Amino acid sequence: MGVEAYALVLEEPDGKYREMTEYLSSEGGYWLKEDRWYTGAECFTEAGIRIAEKEKNWILADFSGYRADRLKLEMKYYYLWSMKEKWLTAKSLCHNYVRAVREIGKYLGELGMESLEGQEELQEPVWLEGIERQSYLHLYHTAARFITDFYDDREETEKDVWILARIPGVKQSAADKRLNHSLDFREIPLYYRDMVKQYMARLIVRRSYSLCYEKLVYIRYFFRVFYKNGYENGFFEALKRQDMEKYLGWVAADYADKNATVRSKTVLYIRHFIDYIQLAEYEQAPVKDVTRLLFDDDIPRRERAEDTRNKVKYIPEPVKEQLDASLQELEPEEMRPVYVLLRESGWRGTDVLNLRYDNCLEYLWSEKNKEYIPYLCGEITKTGIPVLKIPVRSEVAEMVKELAGKVKEQSTEENNPEHYLFNTFEGKNKGLPYSKPAFSKAVQELINKKGILDGDGQLYHFRAHSLRHTRAMEYTEQGMPIGIIQQILGHCSLQMTVHYSKVSENMLYEKWKETEKLELLHLDSRPPQKVPVKEEGLHYEFIRKNLDAVKVPFGVCFKPAKIPCRQQMNHCVECANFCTCRDNIPEYEAEIDRVRKQIELSNNLDRIDWVEKNRNYLETLEKMLERIRAEGLVHKNGHIREECDG
Repeated sequence: MGVEAYALVLEEPDGKYREMTEYLSSEGGYWLKEDRWYTGAECFTEAGIRIAEKEKNWILADFSGYRADRLKLEMKYYYLWSMKEKWLTAKSLCHNYVRAVREIGKYLGELGMESLEGQEELQEPVWLEGIERQSYLHLYHTAARFITDFYDDREETEKDVWILARIPGVKQSAADKRLNHSLDFREIPLYYRDMVKQYMARLIVRRSYSLCYEKLVYIRYFFRVFYKNGYENGFFEALKRQDMEKYLGWVAADYADKNATVRSKTVLYIRHFIDYIQLAEYEQAPVKDVTRLLFDDDIPRRERAEDTRNKVKYIPEPVKEQLDASLQELEPEEMRPVYVLLRESGWRGTDVLNLRYDNCLEYLWSEKNKEYIPYLCGEITKTGIPVLKIPVRSEVAEMVKELAGKVKEQSTEENNPEHYLFNTFEGKNKGLPYSKPAFSKAVQELINKKGILDGDGQLYHFRAHSLRHTRAMEYTEQGMPIGIIQQILGHCSLQMTVHYSKVSENMLYEKWKETEKLELLHLDSRPPQKVPVKEEGLHYEFIRKNLDAVKVPFGVCFKPAKIPCRQQMNHCVECANFCTCRDNIPEYEAEIDRVRKQIELSNNLDRIDWVEKNRNYLETLEKMLERIRAEGLVHKNGHIREECDG
């Protein structure tokens, strides 16, 4: 029977049935006509499904036991889609699921089932044991969830399980696409599920996937622990301080063996959640204000900033020198430019692997040097920067230019549709960039081969992110301003850059010696006469000693030294501790011009989430600039923060 005739027999009026039939009719219709799939068929190569030579002529799947046509079609569709989209490999299916797919057909036929839709919780057959039972359950539940989702035509953010790749504007790096990230809301009580999904739908296009996933974990815990302890639907709206004190007790018991940061998030993220839904006036938001439900002292103390900085891993100088000198021995060869760009830029591994060959290099005119300077250009996914440009050395630019030319020649719309600079041209990850674990593994093998040791005499353990930490330290030791380092690294906040930017002990000693030569300490000197404070402008010599008074973009942070910075994911200009004056007007004007260009670029790229975010930021900057011009110094108690003459 021909493909057309076969499809005609199966065709039903609904569009989903026809869509599956058309999909399985590809590659000559082998998938649709044959109920037993063998890896030796030519259609595997035509479909881009990798089959090793030794794996050819194996049976991949047997669908002959499926009695219902729709059920058979659904399982075939799931199998083929999974292989083409790299969710499952043919090798994995051959080794793990041949009997499982056959037994599923037999068992479902006995039950008289005609579709997998909505059947995720089917009772398991009793005759399967051990690994075969695990394979059966995994295949069945995964296929049933996939088919149920396939029939669901709602917007992705209306579903109970979100596939991140299907949500427009989601902040997901190219390197993460191979992981098929998702957010699962099924553990949230049905009564509150829509509220939580509404909150996360707003968050997922403004924050990184990792932060959203983490917040959802703690929100799930919050609702689970209340229901476990006898609370019912409607408790959330009526929350009282006594209820939150019980929650703090449950957290203390359940997270007793966790570190300080994890314990802190169980409370901090819930306060963020309640605070937002109250400001947004959600119908199910608690009636009592969040400040009356959770106090600052309720949040378990996190690790001290100095402890966090001590955890930042820099590559020791001897190790770094040996790695740099051994670069030409790094295998495979295509990993060498990845190493060079990570060392040169200080960007995250995912940011470098996300570079595109057609726009990763740009030459900008330098008025001072009277020449064009090469800039590396890339999207910083984690912090939502559409294009970040940083200068690079000419030899690095030439390397990138040569590599981009070679990749462009190899690329087609089929093997590199996204124009990645570090693209995988074949195999199950075709069309995706190299993986960061593969890069780390290549460098570690070089370390093992060369016998590069750490300070304890052991083989050095390499982590790709340590190159970022190391570059930040190098920038700091060369005297680069902290605000410039923040921009180069693509950090969202200055506080995060401070964690990275410390100097080595050797540099600390050298700088200390330089100050000794200046003879700054004079035991017989008299106290300097105090200078009257001007009405406008700040005098750092008079700042109270219990304040940080850190210079930040557009002004000064007057945060008390004992209070942690709460603006790590926001802009300082929105912080109550922030102080600014007319001295900072040029910074505001330059930043406003830059943000307007970012909005224009975001519009051209059709990234509505970036446009919205930058417009809000632009409005904040323009309002602040207007206040400065009118008031001179902007802070709720500006000069009170300076020492009094008395």
